[in-house]
Amino acid sequence: MNMSRLALIAAVSSAFLAGCASNVKLDDKPAPVESRTPSTSGAGGSGASSSGTSPNNVASVDLTKSASATELSKVVYFDYDSFVVKDEFRPVVEAQAKMLSTDRNKKLSVEGHTDERGGSEYNLALGQKRAESVAKALKLLGVNDGQVEAVSFGKERPAAQGSDEAVWAKNRRAELNNR
Repeated sequence: MNMSRLALIAAVSSAFLAGCASNVKLDDKPAPVESRTPSTSGAGGSGASSSGTSPNNVASVDLTKSASATELSKVVYFDYDSFVVKDEFRPVVEAQAKMLSTDRNKKLSVEGHTDERGGSEYNLALGQKRAESVAKALKLLGVNDGQVEAVSFGKERPAAQGSDEAVWAKNRRAELNNR
């Protein structure tokens, strides 16, 4: 009898926690802010870590090592749980904006993707925010609204398979594809 009560309590708790996790709204979260300069001072640093990890204990992954130059020119990678276009991917966005600005008949699809962590609804919303942030950057550089379409695939189309930080980093992306 005690085992069945424990199983029931565990099932109800799991259902409650799963329901809470899918109600996170991206608009309610402040944009993440991080220091891009490593701390060289010892204990007097301002929270920056000298071990190569960010303050939220997510290790940095160099995505340029395994990706070809043509792939990099059409992919923007994002930090965990973020839709902020990083400065290192500005050349990718600028090159695509230049290409679209010179030929107003060309159209581009910006596809937002996420890693496997989190619920499907949340990842679809995050993927959409990622695609829209790249599309907004393109529009700020002179691209017409009708040339860019932002779509989200969430976690449904991973670029790499696995469950470690290197794989997740490759899946947190926005792909710029001609249409």
